Amino acid sequence: MQTGDRVLLGNRSPKHRILRKMAPSSINFLLVLFLLLFLDSHSPSEAVTLRPPFWKSWWPRRSNEHFSTYQYETRYFTQTLDHFSFKQLGSFQQRYLLNKHHWSGALRMGPIFFYCGNEGGIEWFAENTGFMWDIAPRFGAMLVFAEACSISSSLFLFCSEGFIIKVFSRFDKYPKFSAYHRYYGQSLPYGSREKAYQNADTLSYLNAEQALADFATLVIDLKRNFSAEGCPVILFGGSYGGMLAAWMRMKYPHIAVGALSSSAPILQFQDIVPSQFFYDIVSNDFKRESLSCFRCIKESWNILEHLGQTSEGLANLSRSFNLCWKLNRTQDLADWLNSAYSYLAMVNYPYPANFLMPLPAFPIKEVCKRMDSYPDGTGILDRIFGGVSIYYNYTGSVDCFDIRDDPHGMNGWNWQACTEMVMPMSSNEESSMFPPYCFDYDAYQDQCIKEFGVRPRPKWITTEFGGHDLERDLKHFGSNIIFTNGLLDPWSGGGVLQNVSDSIISLVTEEGAHHLDLRSATDQDPEWLVNQRESEVEIIRGWISDYYTEKASSF
Repeated sequence: MQTGDRVLLGNRSPKHRILRKMAPSSINFLLVLFLLLFLDSHSPSEAVTLRPPFWKSWWPRRSNEHFSTYQYETRYFTQTLDHFSFKQLGSFQQRYLLNKHHWSGALRMGPIFFYCGNEGGIEWFAENTGFMWDIAPRFGAMLVFAEACSISSSLFLFCSEGFIIKVFSRFDKYPKFSAYHRYYGQSLPYGSREKAYQNADTLSYLNAEQALADFATLVIDLKRNFSAEGCPVILFGGSYGGMLAAWMRMKYPHIAVGALSSSAPILQFQDIVPSQFFYDIVSNDFKRESLSCFRCIKESWNILEHLGQTSEGLANLSRSFNLCWKLNRTQDLADWLNSAYSYLAMVNYPYPANFLMPLPAFPIKEVCKRMDSYPDGTGILDRIFGGVSIYYNYTGSVDCFDIRDDPHGMNGWNWQACTEMVMPMSSNEESSMFPPYCFDYDAYQDQCIKEFGVRPRPKWITTEFGGHDLERDLKHFGSNIIFTNGLLDPWSGGGVLQNVSDSIISLVTEEGAHHLDLRSATDQDPEWLVNQRESEVEIIRGWISDYYTEKASSF
């Protein structure tokens, strides 16, 4: 596999083949014994069966109508508030979920699968990262889902006209499981959300570097408590959690032997990828379903703006969109629509799902079908309302829409976006269905100063983790990372889409959406998704096998 190649999995793609390193032909007795223990640990309660490594029948199949209830222990770890100061600044309780039902134990060096937590409650993430639960029995793995400090609400982008477009950063409710990220869920410094979010001083410990240090200290303590110092750790994460997983593998290579980084936009930073990628991909997702649907959305913004210039027009918009409250400005409605289109592109899954919202299979197709189904002469805004109702009210249970309330519960991302997670976004008039605007750093900075009293550091993340020269940063200083991206996911524009080295692999799917591979296997999974997950398992198995081989050879 050559640097710069990528593995493209899809209906029109060649069959993927993974090149694995073969074990040496001459192995001593200790190594043989060691590997036999490892093989036996894959299925602790069953006899070892010789069969192809990707025997499809072993994938648990679940109905997509409901999630099964996963079993786990809820635990707390006393975490240091500031890992990078020797001054005693206090501590807080970091929550994590633990499942060791299938763990083959410390004596057999059973692996530990650790999810790098995002923003939000950890239980929600644990319920939506079924891939880890599915493969744990096969590996004899312990599962850890940690709460961390993560992203939450929104990025502020500024149009050339000078008004704010709130673009929700889609790092909130995605399958992330592991320890909670600090400042999210119940992992709150200072004892309460009110105190933790009080001002820039109390929020100053909410950043990716502190979160990674949280994970590292938690893993070390966990392994010591279980006498599992010799057990390999594999990191998992999706979206922002995927960024953390990749960065942790780079910054703490002695903590984990590899990382699966799904839908992680680690290149969505200043002067790395074009800032219009995100909205171009969202727009293309709609255009590929229906050109008339794409055009309808594109034309709707001017109509909204025109109607919103009068009080009567705002009242009419409030009625047309069945809002709970009268609009005071058009921008609030535009933000609400923008959010729906972006989320739809992210969760454009090939089967019904209840991830962000209850949605049908291929929801963008259903939205466009609804918009195109109205008879000739139907107004554009009536079509728009019918379409977005698929996202916000597919079950038909919503009486009215409160657009002031973000249904995804994002709370901490504004701070991170105003400090280190500066991810420029723009919209191109020619290629996008969204209103044209460009990223204005000066206006962005002014908003952050107004909101938090801080100035963003747009170059800090790439200084800390690299990214401008990906081949240099990863090929020469990193190893054992899988970057997975679906090209329907708007965040794929900031993802790693080419192989960097033999051990830093890019798995790309043409029909994939936001970290779809981390969801539970179902009987509705297309073949390309089954193949993708099998490829991931094979690579992870290779990492663990190499680790065991090196351990045995050191005896």
